[in-house]
Parts: sequence; C-alpha cells; structure tokens
Amino acid sequence: MGKIIGIALIVIGVALAVWGYNVYDSASAQVSRTFSGDTPIEAWLGMVGGAICAIVGIYKVK
Repeated sequence: MGKIIGIALIVIGVALAVWGYNVYDSASAQVSRTFSGDTPIEAWLGMVGGAICAIVGIYKVK
C-alpha cells in the first residue's frame, strides 16, 4: 500500500510543479513581475509543494 501512495505522491508532485511553473510563466505573472517584481504565491506554492510531494513519494516507493 505504501508504494501505491508513493507513486500517487510522485504523480501529484509533478503535476503541482508543472502547474506552478505555468502560473509563474503566465502573462499576468510576467506583467506583475515587470512592474512590481513580485512572483505570485500560487507559483511558489505549486513548485515547492510539488517538489516536496515528489520527494516524499520517492521516499515512500523505496
């Protein structure tokens, strides 16, 4: 059962990281970064949360 949860966490982590990158690379985020220098928090949450999920998933699979 732990391996199934690990695989699911890896898939969810990769999906979150891709979503976070898409938010980071969106047109509205680019305009926001140009004028204020701020990156949307959703982008950071997606990328960092996705990386953490993937790492925990890899740990569970081992």
